[in-house]
Amino acid sequence: MNASLRLSLAAVATLLCTAAEAHISVLSGPFIAGNSQELTFNIAHGCSGADTFRIEIHLPEGVTSVRPLDSVFGKAALSKDANGAVKSVVWTKPAAEVLPGDTHLYRVGLSAMLPNKPFTTLYFPTFQSCRAADGTESTVEWIATGGGHDHGGGTGPSANPAPAVFLLPERAPGWNKYTVDQHVHDMAVFKDAQIVWAGKTAYSPNPLVRSLIEREPDTQMLQEIHPGTEIWIKY
Repeated sequence: MNASLRLSLAAVATLLCTAAEAHISVLSGPFIAGNSQELTFNIAHGCSGADTFRIEIHLPEGVTSVRPLDSVFGKAALSKDANGAVKSVVWTKPAAEVLPGDTHLYRVGLSAMLPNKPFTTLYFPTFQSCRAADGTESTVEWIATGGGHDHGGGTGPSANPAPAVFLLPERAPGWNKYTVDQHVHDMAVFKDAQIVWAGKTAYSPNPLVRSLIEREPDTQMLQEIHPGTEIWIKY
């Protein structure tokens, strides 16, 4: 990186955020591998006009120390395996509080210790149950992985993508150096970074910084990262 681009980057103070997704998604983050963090799940809509009355979230391997938050659905119920590890969390709304139609946005949350596996994606298969005004119940299974909501990769959108989070390594303000041991297809996972450098390629979520990259001599836009690649990230 030459001095002119470095000075230009220093003048960029605001980064753009990505738009909220319409499916069940995780709003909180960024998520740091090996840390205990709070995850907030956004339930943007019901099922074909019916109100949501139950949310069941399954936890991926390596997620431990789970502590759910009670919500408008009531107290959270935990399902554990034979060793006492939490495998899923269920929130169920009292029958008398189920609405006659799909009119509300819901959120549920939990805190958990995330596995120390940076540059990997964690999927949280989620089952959304709804009840219509006539009492008819239906369930939508948000369990697909590897599609458009796969934060680390994938080639196209999945019909019912599971909520997912992408684990980033520990970072400090300024420049951070890492060796990536996973294939990262979706550069949007670095949405809170100022710039990502890998050899003679670079990426930024900020349009102004991207325009600087495009004008930088002998530099191309970074579109994916292969395993074993050394990268520099500025936060």
